[in-house]
Amino acid sequence: MRIAVLAWGSLIRDPRDLMLAGPFAPVGPSLPLEFSRVSRDQRLTLVIDEERGTLCTTHVAPSIFSDLDEAIDNLRRREGMPGPAGVGFVDTHNRRRSDTAWARHPSAVIAIESWATRAGYRAVIWTALASNFHEPDKAGVPFSMDAALAYLAALDGPRLENALRYIRKAPAEIRSPLREAVDQRWPSD
Repeated sequence: MRIAVLAWGSLIRDPRDLMLAGPFAPVGPSLPLEFSRVSRDQRLTLVIDEERGTLCTTHVAPSIFSDLDEAIDNLRRREGMPGPAGVGFVDTHNRRRSDTAWARHPSAVIAIESWATRAGYRAVIWTALASNFHEPDKAGVPFSMDAALAYLAALDGPRLENALRYIRKAPAEIRSPLREAVDQRWPSD
């Protein structure tokens, strides 16, 4: 089974122990992406966000695995997830899809299934984490441009620099409104 791994953030430049049969290339489906998830280290990270995301081209690499469960487990371990629920998948051959991904971003799942068929992949996997910006232990307010900029501005020096570095190192194809606003507010040297 030919399996594709979709990526749009740090996975591209830092695959670590993700087992790939080739490099990532910007030839994946366009998906609604935004920096609307607060990570453990307080960065704003990219997720599929059907409500606030901007369509951006994703990157694709072939997995070294031909078994879908092994490919999912490999991505789960790379992303530091305790279980496989956070890994989205579509299996076009067996007409299966991740329940979690379907609940979080159904339009993106349909777009990925369609792309997989056209690109000749029998399965596709991706990190299917949700926006958590609104959660009380994260930013605690609904995500918006102003709220995200205020969140970033409230970070101390090292945390702010780490957060800005993540946004700046995102692939060039990721041109979300927040990235544009960050570039204007905190121009890189």
